Amino acid sequence: MELELKEAKDNIIYWAKRLYDKGMSPSTSGNISIKFKDKILISATGTCLNDLSYDDIVLIDYDGNLIEGKNKPSSEKIMHSEIYTQRDDVNAIIHCHCPLITAFSVAGIEINEAILPDFVLTFGKVPLVDYFCPSSLDLAINVGKTLLNYDAVLLKNHGVVFADATLKGAFYKAELLRAYVEIYFGAQVLGGVKKLKKKDVLEITKLYKK
Repeated sequence: MELELKEAKDNIIYWAKRLYDKGMSPSTSGNISIKFKDKILISATGTCLNDLSYDDIVLIDYDGNLIEGKNKPSSEKIMHSEIYTQRDDVNAIIHCHCPLITAFSVAGIEINEAILPDFVLTFGKVPLVDYFCPSSLDLAINVGKTLLNYDAVLLKNHGVVFADATLKGAFYKAELLRAYVEIYFGAQVLGGVKKLKKKDVLEITKLYKK
């Protein structure tokens, strides 16, 4: 295996394990990919992200055709390809079924409460895409279109997708959103969520722009 390809696969394996260790990709759910030159490296279908080997990461083209590897690429390959096609600045994608985050998608609620400065700066909000059959072209098109304006999106009754320039960045977004929903649910137990005031949100936004 050429060194550049090996390093790219090592990068995927490292962040995939971090994702699993955080409980954000249970069992064989979820998939992960990066751009590799003019193609895509993506986890194979039916694999546990904690157990990825080099053979479990395959090379595909933007039409989803297998270019290199023994295993079948993730069934969500079309969604990954569509996001990369729509966003030149995105080089890494994490799709996971984090239970706490996915609870919002099952409830049909987008994540938009401005309760933490980090959430305001990183996401603004996390919109909800209507339910479409997993692995379908309709799902891919709607997710790609929504991610034109956001870096994370909920898939109704399905999971969540994060997009970033690097896998490290995508993972940090996933970790931050998981922390957000834990705090959100905790605040509900303690008596209710108290949102930041509009003037506070504007102040945070101005600070970020500076």
